[in-house]
Amino acid sequence: MTVRCATTAFILATSLASVAFAQQPPKPAAPAAPAPAKPAVTPAKPAATAATPAPGGGDAPQPTLLGQYADWGAYTASPGGNKVCFALAKPKTTKLEPAGRPRGPSYLFISTRPADKVKNEVSVIIGYPFKSSSDATAEIGTAKFAMYTQNDGAWIKNVAEEARMVDAMRKGADLTVKGTSGRGTESTDQYSLKGLAQALDKIEQECK
Repeated sequence: MTVRCATTAFILATSLASVAFAQQPPKPAAPAAPAPAKPAVTPAKPAATAATPAPGGGDAPQPTLLGQYADWGAYTASPGGNKVCFALAKPKTTKLEPAGRPRGPSYLFISTRPADKVKNEVSVIIGYPFKSSSDATAEIGTAKFAMYTQNDGAWIKNVAEEARMVDAMRKGADLTVKGTSGRGTESTDQYSLKGLAQALDKIEQECK
């Protein structure tokens, strides 16, 4: 699980600010969400920077939007020189209990990394540090999946179920992510799955 967390953290650290900016052109760029805890071995710094700098002026390579499909965007990037592709969405509705507590932006990702032989890895950035040793849940219709958490990130707990989860997402109408913060705040985020199948088809073509 450490490898999954570390790799996703690096992708998010190098990509998220640009993606948030691209999805909201009329508004100021959203701040990059904090990535999950850094791995023991720090990944190599990207060898090259995209010609267009990411918002905020960092050295992160800017992802390229391959296409916007309803509520999902398909992107590609090359952190560390290794090509990755991912589909990304933001929640359509969000609920906090107690209401009004501060929280960063949340995102749902499905990423493919040919160099790591990883295809359609599901991950969530929740926008707050999860309660220690707690699980998040993802629900698609009647299907429910436990998610391992680390800092503000979550990944499917049983990797063997990931293909079934992605298939359910392709066929479903929406997905609900529930989690609990270190302060005891309970969140419920609902994501539309409209356009996901097309976004996944696009990243599969791009990252074979």
